Amino acid sequence: MNQPGTPGFAERASERRAVSVIIPARNEEHNIARCVRSAAAQNNVEEIIVVDDQSTDGTSEILGGLQKGVPALRVVRVDELPDGWLGKCYALATGAAAASGDWLLFTDADTEHLPGSLATLLARAETEGIDLLSVSPGQVTETWWEKAVIPRVYVELARRFRFEDVNAPASPAAAANGQYMLIRREVYERVGGHEAVRNEILEDVALARRVKLKGGRLLFLPGAPWVRTRMYRTFSEMWEGWTKNLYLLYERNLGKILGALAVAWFLDLAAPFVFIALGIWIVLGHASAFTVGAAAACLLATFTEHWRYGQALRSQGFDPRLAAYLLPGAALFAMLLLNSTGIHGWHGSVRWKGRRYSTTDRI
Repeated sequence: MNQPGTPGFAERASERRAVSVIIPARNEEHNIARCVRSAAAQNNVEEIIVVDDQSTDGTSEILGGLQKGVPALRVVRVDELPDGWLGKCYALATGAAAASGDWLLFTDADTEHLPGSLATLLARAETEGIDLLSVSPGQVTETWWEKAVIPRVYVELARRFRFEDVNAPASPAAAANGQYMLIRREVYERVGGHEAVRNEILEDVALARRVKLKGGRLLFLPGAPWVRTRMYRTFSEMWEGWTKNLYLLYERNLGKILGALAVAWFLDLAAPFVFIALGIWIVLGHASAFTVGAAAACLLATFTEHWRYGQALRSQGFDPRLAAYLLPGAALFAMLLLNSTGIHGWHGSVRWKGRRYSTTDRI
């Protein structure tokens, strides 16, 4: 039998180009209509399955109204969460069980799919024999704290999960972004689907690792041309979300966490503040070759890091002018990473969307 990633496997799965779009939704009244309509406008969509995960806001009513104008839309209601499952994993597994397409597109309710995006990405997956295609959506940032934190986190993640390494079959690196994951149904079932990662907080990365371990081919791309999202609407949501994820994204590795903190503290924060302190000292009449040289070195380091950050932003599809938020972004990122490490390491559980999940009982 052909394994995922082999030519025979790709040929069989590409005979039909029907896609089932699966959207987990828990209290998504601000996002769900835009997401559903943008998905319905795509070619190759056979059905859109929204799994309403015990929403208590207006999500259910909005979905009821959408069904009148979107014939492809089906709504599945989750009334209770079984033991041993995380909410999103169970919603995704429930949607997949109800789906009929040969391709499954798992996408978050806060995403917007740009015209023609699915046809483009599906064609690429089929042409290149890809089993799991994921993109990192373009990020909409409206408030100062979004502009400071979101780009900074994604630049850090790009260092941790290099697209080239994830896409190389010979590399053990594997990653995906759960905001957009297009996977062959046969591959999904072969690796055990979301049931196999049912209590993983980073279910997207865990599923990608299973696909690659089973011989499947991954393609992970910057996704701004095709999908965009605004992840968090309030500071508290952002704080809770990255507290949940950052420690795990650094693989619980204190060495890697300390390295990231050192960059934030010494390159991004210390250099400009030391320059300001030395400048004041010099203006007060205490100039010397050492203080002038140290001030010049700090100024050079500050400008170099600012330029480097702008280039990194550009490579990830962000506006390089967001480098102006480098200082508050570095400070908030360091605080979030410390908080995530402390919560995971000592508290033993994290909170997300009204539920509390253990961080110690993983598969």
